[in-house]
Amino acid sequence: MEARNIFLNLSPLDHRYSLSESGIFRQLSAFISEQAAVLSCARAEIALMKAHLAVRGELTAETEAELDAVAGRVDPAAVYAEEEKTRHNIRALVNVMKTMVPEKLAPLVHLGATSVDILDTALAVRIRDCMHRVVIPVLRDLELNLCAIAAREAETPQVGRTHGQHAVPITFGFAVAEYVSRLGKSILEIERLAGSLRGKLAGPVGAYNGLSMIVRNPEELERKYLEFLGLTPSEHSTQLVEPEYLLRLLLECNVAFGVIANLADDLRNLQRSEIGEVFEQFSASQVGSSTMPQKRNPWNSEHVKSLWKTFAPRVLTFFMDQISEHQRDLTNSASQRFVADYIAGFAMAAFRMKTVVAGLQADRDNMAANLARAGGKVQGGVLAEPAYLLLAEAGVSDAHEVVRKITLEAETAGIPFYAALKNHPDVFAKISAQLAGTGISDADGFFADPARYRGIAAEKASALAAKYSRLMEDLPIG
Repeated sequence: MEARNIFLNLSPLDHRYSLSESGIFRQLSAFISEQAAVLSCARAEIALMKAHLAVRGELTAETEAELDAVAGRVDPAAVYAEEEKTRHNIRALVNVMKTMVPEKLAPLVHLGATSVDILDTALAVRIRDCMHRVVIPVLRDLELNLCAIAAREAETPQVGRTHGQHAVPITFGFAVAEYVSRLGKSILEIERLAGSLRGKLAGPVGAYNGLSMIVRNPEELERKYLEFLGLTPSEHSTQLVEPEYLLRLLLECNVAFGVIANLADDLRNLQRSEIGEVFEQFSASQVGSSTMPQKRNPWNSEHVKSLWKTFAPRVLTFFMDQISEHQRDLTNSASQRFVADYIAGFAMAAFRMKTVVAGLQADRDNMAANLARAGGKVQGGVLAEPAYLLLAEAGVSDAHEVVRKITLEAETAGIPFYAALKNHPDVFAKISAQLAGTGISDADGFFADPARYRGIAAEKASALAAKYSRLMEDLPIG
């Protein structure tokens, strides 16, 4: 097999990202590389042989160990060389394996199977194992890092933002807890769906035609075959496993990918010069710009967003692979091969986001300063909402209009909202009385400090961090 210079590869995944994320690349290669595809098909062929022997009552521990060893010795290069003759990938694998197993067992290689009985089953095993051993652990680590930030910054005041404008105060931990909750649920669903992938041994149209000629109970043989691979049968097969098992898993991966891209976007925006509320770690030798030495660009977050833009649209292909004419056509033959690229892109984006979050720091001073200035042209204007609500609760029917005019007075006079509010003693007295009813007796202190108006942001952040930390620690992986 030709050894190719890495810089002559076509996909950026195989040079740009395999170099910068070499660890995750090696882990992924064990499951979704072409070598992994060949070897997983070999393991499926061995599982079929063991199933035949088991239903005959002829499978011994010694034979099982001998067959398992064969699966690990299959050389993908030899299979590819054989395919040059056969022009058929599974027949090439079968021919190679027949020369490797004991002669008396050679007739059992591929006995009763059609190619997709091996291909779809092997694909399910590879995707399942890749999710459980590579992708989910990366997502889990990302989630735990987010939980740590949400817990650590649960009390850190921050101005909330809607429509790109200052809204009302929250805490930074609460802002991060949004992603703790969204990503956490998606991780749990990915784990469930990965464990639900199915295989088959039902023949070229799914009706067990050939198997019915050689075994009394073809469904029993199918169950035994799949048990050796840790799978269960698709409820109804054509030549293909029902595509929705894989489709649902990939769709949920795309949901998680979108959550991660949204997080990357938020973190990138919070690092803007005019906001400056968080910062990524920047190594001593790292360069932010080829011409501006002072730059510290949030490039990792930007790369995550860019990877999402590249791979998220492939969800359309996943839906298109749902359709096959009658019992099978080959229109998903090429497109399904690129599922590996998608999983690699998703995993690399998650890994990069994990790196960002692991080193992420909150600039608490800037958060406090931005909150103090919050409210557009009216300093402290973010407290117009509680003023309006308390005034309305006091029985003033046009409370919203009253407070709106006070914010305009503050803007015109160039004074803080709190000062303008104090210029209306009757209004301030009613608001103060209502505020006292909530347990806050110092109205002056409350309206002078926007950080005190945060609802239950800190409590929500702490609760969600604790909940998803526990769920992630309990997650079965590996």
